[in-house]
Amino acid sequence: MSSITPEEQLHIIQSGTAQIVPESALLEKLKKGKSLNVKLGVDPTAPDIHLGHAVPLRKLRAFQDLGHRVTLIIGDGTALIGDPSGRNSTRPQLTSEQVKANAQTYVDQAFKILDPEKTTLEYNSKWLLSLDMEGLLALASNFTVARILERDDFHNRYTSNQPISLHEFLYPIMQAYDSVVIDADVEIGGTDQLFNLLAGRELMEKKGMEPQVCLTLPLLEGTDGVQKMSKSYGNYIGLTDEPADMFGKVMSIPDELMVKYYRLASTCSVDEVDEIERGLAADELHPNKVKRALARNIVTAYYDEAAAEAAEGQFDRIFKQHEMPDDIPEYEADLTPNDEGLVYLAKLLADTGLAASAGEARRLIDGGGVKVNGEPVAAKSYNVAPDMLAGAVLQVGKRKFVKLV
Repeated sequence: MSSITPEEQLHIIQSGTAQIVPESALLEKLKKGKSLNVKLGVDPTAPDIHLGHAVPLRKLRAFQDLGHRVTLIIGDGTALIGDPSGRNSTRPQLTSEQVKANAQTYVDQAFKILDPEKTTLEYNSKWLLSLDMEGLLALASNFTVARILERDDFHNRYTSNQPISLHEFLYPIMQAYDSVVIDADVEIGGTDQLFNLLAGRELMEKKGMEPQVCLTLPLLEGTDGVQKMSKSYGNYIGLTDEPADMFGKVMSIPDELMVKYYRLASTCSVDEVDEIERGLAADELHPNKVKRALARNIVTAYYDEAAAEAAEGQFDRIFKQHEMPDDIPEYEADLTPNDEGLVYLAKLLADTGLAASAGEARRLIDGGGVKVNGEPVAAKSYNVAPDMLAGAVLQVGKRKFVKLV
């Protein structure tokens, strides 16, 4: 166990958290001096994770560094339902095969953050899918329909006559049962998970167990600084992004989010982040230097210092010296002209992956976001001469490049 006091441990745990319910109970658990069992349950509904997904993993690592144990539960049982948190409609149900494939990728990425020696990995299908009808009925009898409908998303869907499938009601009950099975001291989740976490606390009390403490973490905004980080919003920083791309994305976040990223996504200590926050507020630190240090820290965390240094160098070449990156991917392009002797540039941008579709490519061209060999393409120039593209470097935005061969 850690040699620091329970109060000092609590200060570290509090950093970046949204809510601890109840905080006094966590302090009492820490005062007992025993290693706590800290739980995080994740449903592998998608294979890749980003910095937003990594926020609770970072908090788990903080508990590990304080000497506590972590139980990471892969929800291959609960994922068959799909977490209704924050949803206004029923999630599409995944097959067992989809869940297993996603789970392996998730675990590989999670151990980029967690200490494997201090982590117990569990799959909740082991106990959930072995429940018979008698066991399921006994478990469900601990909760009332009125209690489940207290949940905001269920309440909103019910009052607006949106359908709620009966199996969705089982989700918080099954997540609560996970806490009973592993005898959790603390459960971590996003702010949208508070109902599920409290259900676990309630069920443990009804089973005569010492109830878990519920710790919620805020959602991390993406690079746009507005929406939560999500692939669907295109504002995410993936754990498997290339170092240069990761560095550039971190540099693109708004300055006002830097401290939040330091607290939720970096490997810096709480004292270091406190000092950075104080220095920024007092105008003693230059925001650009602070952001560069953040970008280096995050790249180093998922790669190494050499990769972070190379990524920063490439960033400077592109943005300060206006040079091309060293490792531009190549694309074998068909530049056969149409009847008018031109090539449809918008489709070519979509084919190379620089744009999601020809329609998006046209919007990028009109907005001045497309360059050929460093020269901006004029608005409405959707069709261009083939010789303009032969051997050219296409660029979309500040970080996307493709060389035509």
